[in-house]
Amino acid sequence: MKLLNLAASGFLLFGASCAGAAGFKAENVDMPYIPSSTDSVALRPLALDKLPVGAIKPEGWLLRQLELQRDGLNGHLSEISAWLDKNNNAWLVKGGDRGWEEVPYWLRGYSHLAFLLNDPDMIKESQFWIDAVLASQQEDGYFGPDNMRNGKREVWAQMIMLWILQNYYEFTADERVLPFMKRYFEWEMAQADENFLEDYWENCRGGDNMWSVVWYYNQTGDKSVLPLIEKIHRNNADCTNPSRLPNWHNVNIAQYFREPAEMYLLTGDSVMLDATYNVHEMIRRNFGQVPGGMFGADENARIGYTDPRQGTETCGFAEQILSDGVMIGITADQLWAENMEDVAFNSFPAAMMPDLTALRYITSPNQTISDSENHHPGIDNRGPFLNMNPFSSRCCQHNHGLGWPSFTQALTFSTKDKGVAYTVYAPNTATLTVADGKVVTITEETQYPFEDVLRFKVSTKDKVSFPIYFRIPSWTKDAKVTVNGKKVGNPQPGEYLRIDGEWKDGDVVELKFPMELSLRRWEANRNSASVNYGPLTLSLRINERYEKVNSAEKAIGDSNWLEGADPEKWPTYEIYADSPWNYSLILPEDNPFAAFKVTRKEWPADNQPFTIDNVPLEIKATGRLIPSWGIDETGLTGVLPGERAKRSAQVDEITLVPMGAARLRISSFPTSSK
Repeated sequence: MKLLNLAASGFLLFGASCAGAAGFKAENVDMPYIPSSTDSVALRPLALDKLPVGAIKPEGWLLRQLELQRDGLNGHLSEISAWLDKNNNAWLVKGGDRGWEEVPYWLRGYSHLAFLLNDPDMIKESQFWIDAVLASQQEDGYFGPDNMRNGKREVWAQMIMLWILQNYYEFTADERVLPFMKRYFEWEMAQADENFLEDYWENCRGGDNMWSVVWYYNQTGDKSVLPLIEKIHRNNADCTNPSRLPNWHNVNIAQYFREPAEMYLLTGDSVMLDATYNVHEMIRRNFGQVPGGMFGADENARIGYTDPRQGTETCGFAEQILSDGVMIGITADQLWAENMEDVAFNSFPAAMMPDLTALRYITSPNQTISDSENHHPGIDNRGPFLNMNPFSSRCCQHNHGLGWPSFTQALTFSTKDKGVAYTVYAPNTATLTVADGKVVTITEETQYPFEDVLRFKVSTKDKVSFPIYFRIPSWTKDAKVTVNGKKVGNPQPGEYLRIDGEWKDGDVVELKFPMELSLRRWEANRNSASVNYGPLTLSLRINERYEKVNSAEKAIGDSNWLEGADPEKWPTYEIYADSPWNYSLILPEDNPFAAFKVTRKEWPADNQPFTIDNVPLEIKATGRLIPSWGIDETGLTGVLPGERAKRSAQVDEITLVPMGAARLRISSFPTSSK
């Protein structure tokens, strides 16, 4: 399903509408109303409009993730990273020699988190850096470090910083930001093509720059900046041809796949939009035959390295979440919402320690060891990339903080018909302006994705009529929706349910998305299987043994600790399996889930469900050990055994848990029919 230009008179409907609760009308729609653009010069309108930063307040388990991020590595990285040292920093001192990339990487997540939590200390620290950025603009419009490559000014770090300024402006309305961005865009327009987007990183990540131009235009209506979109696309690496991509680096892919869709907003050429879909699909078809929403590219995707033991960088997960949010805004397509949930629920949490004080560079769907050894060539990069280190690589430790804030920002959108759209789900309270300029607040109460009921409570001073759109997940069957206890509509998987009527204070919408076990087969990976429960992928529960080691000794060479930082306060952990993991999953052909038993457990008191001990859901199943499947010569979980590999005679009861809670896991299983 892709963006459709719906007629201005209404909606593309699937199924009959239903009045249901008194005064409310519900109907299935392909996606929220999108008006046609009548101005050939202007950008096509976004399908959904992002709410300003601060309009969405995280609650429940999501708030806990953000609080852990604040109290953990992202909130305290400046205490250990020399790249964030304010002495001789490239963003603070002309000619400074450190932090040109790391500061904006870190500040993008840190400042967004500060605004979401409205944390005064974090806001003060963010303001210090942002003021320095705004003061750095030169007469010609360029800003920040003069990072020269082959005599040309590099603009990659500036691309990241523009996103920081966008979030900052939405939160503060600081009048300095828009003129600052305009002058910088004018500088970019003045650069000769041969001097523009020449360096490796900036050349394939121009989509970040393009999105800032889109954002600026939507804030100001200033058409003078629109030619810059075409210029960036002209000079950016070609990201439109899936058979000839510019490079195979996982973080680059998670960013550059959306660049053609952004160009589509300028040209209206569906070929550009199709290109983004084609790249997304091709990467997963060739390197993503695994659960968790991502693809195997442990630094780079490589021919012959497609087993589920191949992984993705932590900042690759975070960038994919951000990009999915951009694509939701452009298209409203459920594909991007479901991919975002897949990555956020199943892949991203397990890339970090439960308290978010450390992370590992590479996390894989099948990962049974998390040590400090060099696993090349099993992993593309050379170095200790599997341990949970608070400060090892220069990218992931600084860049991971954008993940949960980007997910939070995608929870609620405004629609063009002055309504509200819910695309991904988690507990939050959103305040926004709807029809007639009235302000409403809607609180989403849920423990989704660990439960199947979601409640939305409307708070409004006056009665007001506006539509609310709810994404009905493609995986659910027999979804039910009520308004004030009365059933409305006939919700269909993979569509939006639009509920329209006059809302008053205290109205409650309740969604029920029944969850059941489902099976995914990965034919390209030895016909292995993954089991889902609703939006959650399940993994083998492995007893995890944590061993504390010295962070400075186990870091990669360019980690560059801040002078005086105490590694003892920020330990590294290696994780080892203390129970068998080399199981085939027994799935009888006539009834695969006959022996499965789903058990719901008590919700964790600390509101952190993404841990082996706390996860409030477990499933009993049966399996047989495969003796030949073990750790291989590179020290990694061995590649999946063949279907004819000998299974043990003994049948064991095994426990499956949600993948996002398992730092060690088998998520893609060999199978046995009995």
